[in-house]
Amino acid sequence: MNQAQENNYQKNRDQGEFIKGEFRKYLRYWYWFVLGAILAFIGAYMYLRYTPKVYTAAAKIKILNKTKGLEMPSSAFIFNRSNINLENEIEILKSYRIIENVVDRLDLTMRFYEEGNVLTTEINHLPFNIIKTISNDSIYNGSAYRINVKPEAFEVTSSASGKTLVFPQFDTTKSNHNLPFELSLDNRRSIGEIGGKTYIVRFSSVQSVTNALKGRVNISMLGKNSDLLQLNYTSQSKALNERILNTLIEVFNDDGINDRQEVSRRTIEFIDERFAKLARELDSIEVGIKDYKQKNNLITLESDAELGMTQRTLSEEELFEIDRQLMISNLLKETVETPNPDSGLLPANIGIDNTSINGLVDNYNALVFERDNLITSAGENNPNVIILNSKLKDVKSNIIASIDSYSKQLSASRTQLMRKNKRFSSQVYSLPAKEKAMTDINRQREIKQSLYLFLLQKREESAINLAITEPSIKVVEYAISNGTPISPNSKNTYLLAIVMGLAVPFGIIYVFLLLDTKIKGREDITQLNSKVPIVGEIPKIKTDQLIFKDPEDNSALSEAFRILSSNVDYLLPSNNEGKGKIIYCTSTIKGEGKTYISLNLSLALSSINKKVLLIGADLRNPQIHTHIQEEKHKSGLSNYLHDVNYNWKDALINGFDKHPNHHIILSGSIPPNPAHLLTNGRFKKLIEEAKEEYDYIVVDTAPTILVTDTMLISQLADATIYLARANYTEKNLLKFSRDLFESGKLKNMAYVINGVDTNKSNGYGYNYGYNYGYSDKE
Repeated sequence: MNQAQENNYQKNRDQGEFIKGEFRKYLRYWYWFVLGAILAFIGAYMYLRYTPKVYTAAAKIKILNKTKGLEMPSSAFIFNRSNINLENEIEILKSYRIIENVVDRLDLTMRFYEEGNVLTTEINHLPFNIIKTISNDSIYNGSAYRINVKPEAFEVTSSASGKTLVFPQFDTTKSNHNLPFELSLDNRRSIGEIGGKTYIVRFSSVQSVTNALKGRVNISMLGKNSDLLQLNYTSQSKALNERILNTLIEVFNDDGINDRQEVSRRTIEFIDERFAKLARELDSIEVGIKDYKQKNNLITLESDAELGMTQRTLSEEELFEIDRQLMISNLLKETVETPNPDSGLLPANIGIDNTSINGLVDNYNALVFERDNLITSAGENNPNVIILNSKLKDVKSNIIASIDSYSKQLSASRTQLMRKNKRFSSQVYSLPAKEKAMTDINRQREIKQSLYLFLLQKREESAINLAITEPSIKVVEYAISNGTPISPNSKNTYLLAIVMGLAVPFGIIYVFLLLDTKIKGREDITQLNSKVPIVGEIPKIKTDQLIFKDPEDNSALSEAFRILSSNVDYLLPSNNEGKGKIIYCTSTIKGEGKTYISLNLSLALSSINKKVLLIGADLRNPQIHTHIQEEKHKSGLSNYLHDVNYNWKDALINGFDKHPNHHIILSGSIPPNPAHLLTNGRFKKLIEEAKEEYDYIVVDTAPTILVTDTMLISQLADATIYLARANYTEKNLLKFSRDLFESGKLKNMAYVINGVDTNKSNGYGYNYGYNYGYSDKE
């Protein structure tokens, strides 16, 4: 394996170890994840149990092209809309006018609810009869009434007044009251099903219900180039959803049909008005003929000369047609000039043989329809409506001008025909003047009769168009409700609950770990200072009692100290010329357990039949005396350092009966100048003399970051044990110990981790609970 492959392998291994370490960090809190998931699942269940179910209904319709259908050709031009603007249709569908009609048809100003123990759910109808006795226009403010179904009566409570009325025999018509409805129950056997239940009837104004309905109806296009629209509505009642959508479709279809029938109705009204005038004119002509014949004693008229009559007849036919065109033109002009407060539509194709006028009338009616539709969706003040009104005025002016021009043309043609007819009349000069007058009268009657028949035909065509007008939409799918509620969604709710049940504990633990700057075990020290070896990890115990009072103690903690003593022995130099080995025990700050470790380490070394001396060199804050029940100011090291005549052997204490080879020198009285005493040479002398007497000298020194005492005597040590306490020592304090190691201020340094929680050590440590030993003691 080359160097690159080895580096890559080591990198992957380090990543794997890092991932496993991170996983173990959170795995130690597994019970919080389980608890969070259980609580989240319970919360999701309660949410689903007590949250109102919301259902949605959907319907699909197709907007029909108005140019296709069964309309007669005479009125087909009015709906010349080959391109359907679905945006406009959607706005019309959601317009206040259409929605208000839906509210009126379904009487949605009165809504019904069923009250449960926790939830109040909207329902489509009550399980008994209810008749509203007030009109929608009289409802201004919202009100509600609670109906309690008792075994023998209805109890109705008004939310406004709080007054309760009781109606025996389930019939309100037999009592005097001021309720806006009447209640009755036809089937008394249904009391067992509805008895004890409470229902709520709420009244709202038409405006508030309409605005609410507008906001909840959703209409969208199915595809960019599609004529299909999808309608959606959501509420707590599936039946109510379907009723609202189906009624909306019905109202919209009726509105479209009514618009398409408006021209036919206007044409019929126009023809009916003209029928009355023509009937009076025909009656007058008939009376004139009768009077003329009676006055002149005429029964029949002889025919004119064949050639003259033929020519005259042709000329008169042309003159008849011109007169008919003049009359129709005048009638149309009169209609155009007459103000129309209704729709403003003009009669179409009434017989004028002028394509320009007919085209202008068609354009005028198309603009009227476009303006009316725009007013419906956008209002009368819309800029486009104002533009269309201006266009209508211009087109109307063009129609009048075209009619005037056409009338002048007809008058000129009539003058020419009259001149021509005079020439023909000269050929039949022998025809009596009476015959000529009679012919004039007959011509007027024929004109009126022809016009009457023509208008009658147009009236029938318009009536047929009115009767056969096809729907404006095609219903692709009537409203269908989903069987399952869209809210709350059980699957998503439980999934979200599980995710939150795991994410919340994870987030809390992550923040806790992120803010926790204490070391936990071996891995934390290795990451910050990998060059310094770790010679021991001491498990956490509840008290600081000494473990090695009995050399034969085989508990897990005693084994940890035996392992520590063995590892420390490997640190010590082997070529010591048979003299004792010096072991310093120090830490960064107080409270990390250096005295506790020093005592137990010295006892562990003593338990293997070695002569051990424990020196309390922490002159500022001595703690060894607390473990052996000695006085704090008992003579010790400080007395020796201060008094040149004091023999250090006089300060020896044998604190443990079962450890005859173990001796202790306490710190002694606390001096005012510890640093001066430690550097006066007597401490070095003590170490040199003790090395001749003992196998191991364990020195409990002062914390390094607080005072300089340990640095002053650090070069006398063969090995320095540096204490770090799990869940106590800050990680940034390890940088100080690293600097001491790299600068060489501490000799032969090694870490010992104290207080390791074997159950929560993120995989660090060796798990001392093997119960391996020779005694029953734990």
